[in-house]
Amino acid sequence: QVQLVESGGGLVQTGGSLRLSCAASGRTFNLYAMGWFRQAPGKEREIVSANSWGAVNAYYADSVKGRFTISRDRGKNTIYLQMNSLKPEDTAVYYCAANIVSSRPVVDKDQYDYWGQGTQVIVSS
Repeated sequence: QVQLVESGGGLVQTGGSLRLSCAASGRTFNLYAMGWFRQAPGKEREIVSANSWGAVNAYYADSVKGRFTISRDRGKNTIYLQMNSLKPEDTAVYYCAANIVSSRPVVDKDQYDYWGQGTQVIVSS
């Protein structure tokens, strides 16, 4: 069983920054493919970013490229999502997710095995 706990959400003004964290349990965390998703009210959950142990490059949705950065601290079993130049359209609940078998970034939410509880991000205009 893998447990994921997100933190770092909050209220920020347009142009501001936030860093989300996702702490994972499990001795094989370094082998997980990890992803960040978000879901705005009335919309489907969408991929934001993903990385994996086997890939050099991470995946980013076009809407966040150049603004968001995913990173991983193996010693702390934690992944991060640094979000800069935030826009009102980034407002959503952000979730981290783990795929325990893939060696490549996974963009399909249905291929993730475990999910965190989510953390709210609100960007005011």
